[in-house]
Amino acid sequence: MPAKVNCKYVLRYFDRIGVAEGSKLLLTAADVEWKEEHPVWPQEKHNQPFGRMPVLVESHSDGSPDFVICESGNIERFLARTYGFIPNDIHQAAIQEQLRDQASDMFAAFISQLVAKSEQDRKENFAKFEGLLTKLVEVQTKQLRENGTNGYLFGNRLTYADIITYAFYKIILVGMVKRQANIVDV
Repeated sequence: MPAKVNCKYVLRYFDRIGVAEGSKLLLTAADVEWKEEHPVWPQEKHNQPFGRMPVLVESHSDGSPDFVICESGNIERFLARTYGFIPNDIHQAAIQEQLRDQASDMFAAFISQLVAKSEQDRKENFAKFEGLLTKLVEVQTKQLRENGTNGYLFGNRLTYADIITYAFYKIILVGMVKRQANIVDV
């Protein structure tokens, strides 16, 4: 796996599971030095590019200027390319990035039912979410079967698609659990 020498990262996001989860997992899988920062919101909003999070700050010990980017998908793709989790073949890379985009659409559909204003809207939005989820699981299952029995979506090692798939299901499961009235939030 390629490595950036004398490079460390700060990932800014809220202190919770959410759209920065994929970036956290990629940084961990890349085995690089990184830490989380949890800016006070909205007081620190004006200090973030576009006034949004997550934000990734890459710093170097040689004193060169920090590299700062935002948006979860952009950060993920940057890290995945930097540390070899996306293949060089543009077609294979596009397939993996397509799975990430589908997970992003699913996340938006999931959130829409959580914030629905009425019970009817919630039910309709949840039905849309279930339909999208069923299709995503079908596509992922087919890809896993076609790749053999090694447990990876592509090839024989951990890839961007594997990491993002795990992050997606983690976010959804935590969100589903929090919807249950009989489960204590710790």
